[in-house]
Amino acid sequence: MFRDIQIRHLISLSTAVFFLLMTSIKSYAQEDPPKPMRVSTFQHLSFGAFINGNNGGSVTVEPGGSRSVTGDIIPVYLSQQYHPAIFEVEANAGVVINILNGPDVLLAGSNGGTLLLHIGSSLPLSPFINTTRPPYRTQIMIGGTLTVGNALANPPGEYTGDFFITFIQE
Repeated sequence: MFRDIQIRHLISLSTAVFFLLMTSIKSYAQEDPPKPMRVSTFQHLSFGAFINGNNGGSVTVEPGGSRSVTGDIIPVYLSQQYHPAIFEVEANAGVVINILNGPDVLLAGSNGGTLLLHIGSSLPLSPFINTTRPPYRTQIMIGGTLTVGNALANPPGEYTGDFFITFIQE
């Protein structure tokens, strides 16, 4: 009889401890259902001003904002600034965001000619886990590389075009 009371007391005590533990556990899962991600353009990609020589080369703008050239390209530091593209993403904290670059694009020149644009890497590197909660946004910087021909193939002027990037929320 004493043993039977002891077992009942032990069962009720362990049940009470279990319920106490269950009520103090916090959950930090993603909101249900997940909100769709929103992306907006904050700043366009710009390669600044440069002079191309007889052999051409390339101009690269890194996602961190630095610019480098190859071949006989001469960077010019005039009023034309160079900078990466910046996109702002609003998404739930904890979701994985993957960036998928579109194909290379031909940019059309104001005086004829075309330049080949290759979209580069991003900061933060893709894929990444979003850490901000709406209404706050995460800035994603994306660079690129221009392939520049000689001065005859690519006369001086302004070159423009559109490129495509897909943001995937997982």
